[in-house]
Amino acid sequence: MIDESCSCSILLIDDQPYAQDFIGHCLEGCSDVALRYDSRAECAVELAREVNATVVLVDLRMPGTDGFDVITLLRANPDTEHLPVILLSSEEDADIKAKAFATGANDYLVKWPDPRELMARVRYHSAAFIARRQRDEAFVSLRRSQEELAASQSALHQAQKMEAIGQLTGGVAHDFNNVLQIIGGNLQLLKLLGGVSENARARIDIALAGVERGAKLSAHLLAFARRQPLQAVVVNPGSVLNGMDEMMRRVLGPRSNIVTDIQTGLWSTTVDPSQLTNVILNLAINARDAMIDGGTLTIRAANLCAGSPELSEVGNADYVMIEVSDTGRGMPPGVLQRAFEPFFTTKPTGQGTGLGLSMAYGFVKQSGGEILLKSEPGEGTSVKIFLLKSATEPVLDEECPPAPLVGGVETILVVEDEADVRNSTFELLSALGYQVLQAEDAESAIALVDAGAQVDLVFSDVIMPGKVSALEMGEAVLARLPRAQVLFTSGYAEGVLTHEGKLDPGVNLLQKPYSADVLSSRIRHLLRRRRQQFAAADQPSSPA
Repeated sequence: MIDESCSCSILLIDDQPYAQDFIGHCLEGCSDVALRYDSRAECAVELAREVNATVVLVDLRMPGTDGFDVITLLRANPDTEHLPVILLSSEEDADIKAKAFATGANDYLVKWPDPRELMARVRYHSAAFIARRQRDEAFVSLRRSQEELAASQSALHQAQKMEAIGQLTGGVAHDFNNVLQIIGGNLQLLKLLGGVSENARARIDIALAGVERGAKLSAHLLAFARRQPLQAVVVNPGSVLNGMDEMMRRVLGPRSNIVTDIQTGLWSTTVDPSQLTNVILNLAINARDAMIDGGTLTIRAANLCAGSPELSEVGNADYVMIEVSDTGRGMPPGVLQRAFEPFFTTKPTGQGTGLGLSMAYGFVKQSGGEILLKSEPGEGTSVKIFLLKSATEPVLDEECPPAPLVGGVETILVVEDEADVRNSTFELLSALGYQVLQAEDAESAIALVDAGAQVDLVFSDVIMPGKVSALEMGEAVLARLPRAQVLFTSGYAEGVLTHEGKLDPGVNLLQKPYSADVLSSRIRHLLRRRRQQFAAADQPSSPA
């Protein structure tokens, strides 16, 4: 069946101009057909491309390049190899017809046919060519869609795998932190109580150093799993990067150069500055290890407005981009695909944990940003971090120096479901002079307060069994004892005290495992703040 509405573009090649008049006469009333005439047979391919021909009419006998030559030219070019060709001839010769079809002609007409027959054949071949072209385009589109679908499925599979690994590592880190707290708490208590020899004290210090290493490992696991509680504040990332200059030079050593390109007027962003520092430092260490014979580490920071070409894989928003790139050996595709997986490393045994990039990935994602990794063997590696622009500017905050290990006489309620952790914390605080009460869950803690216990500070684990959560317990205690302070502790506080990995304002959290010095400092800081707040509240107002 012929689609009469199908547009035709006819290229007529003939050495006699009157052929154009005859074909034009045949086309009278055919508004959907365009005719282009040309006598340059040797330019058949270029002419067909120019007019986007859907059928070619060519005369057989022409000086120089004849009809057979034209067919050969069209069939030899991939752009026109399937273009329909109708050979026009004044000869009704079977041998000539056979040669025409063997050369590649689609049809053969003896001059001059009835206009109705001519147009019927033209429309038939033109429609068949257009249908073939649409079919080929559909196949190309289908193949492209299948490739895009395969890429999307691969990305989804990778995201699901990373999420599953993250859930596993988060749970492991939580239990691991409790174990470290038991070990570290009892070792610190041994040192605090005294009565140990110098040799034993040295052994205790070595064991505590091992606990600290384990705590860093656990922190990296939680960072990858996007389950670390972030102390996110509004910062200028340029200030963070500039403050790392000396540290970066020590990490890279004298054989490598550092180039910094930090845009003037860099936007602020909301992020945990200490964790951002850790991420940049880990990326610098990776770059150093990739540049065995030295090289150049480039740190770039720039503002990227929504719609910027560099955000094509990120999102439609305003971002601050931090790029860390090196001129090292780069990564092959197989390594690049797994680079963000925890514990995956190409370094020899004992020379890397495989947690640097995975920690960076988790931290950036938890901070609401995006991270892109590009690398080619021999061409170096580039890691780009994209953090959302903040609507506010940073607020300068004075840092308080850490206080020495000191105690007090206040009453502290320790709430912890794991007995070994609870007992070691109880004895540690008791050794510091505090009056210490214990509760194994939130309901027991509320019952103690309801029974009349006067508590200055509640030190509570976050994840505990029971119907009452740690946060609900803290609110209940403050409702009964408004002057009390609440300090939470956990190795894994996701979904309880945090929203999207960020602590609620006003929530005080001490990450497990904690040392005696840090615990003492936080408790004294909160109790001192408590006295200042309520001393100001108790001041009589001046008479009007």
